[in-house]
Amino acid sequence: MTDPKFQITPKKYTGESSVVSMRMPKDMLRDIDEIATKIGRTRNEFMLMSLEFAMDHLEIEER
Repeated sequence: MTDPKFQITPKKYTGESSVVSMRMPKDMLRDIDEIATKIGRTRNEFMLMSLEFAMDHLEIEER
């Protein structure tokens, strides 16, 4: 099985948005900012794309 690739595609979600606050390690945020700069996207765009990718590839194990 090959690893899934992170592909940048058109926006899936549209419409009204909400502000969400979260805590994360400072070094993780620094990495996020570096990647966003490299791909020419904002931090917000990259984080939304990453969350969408994670949800699309999520497998929930039943107990």
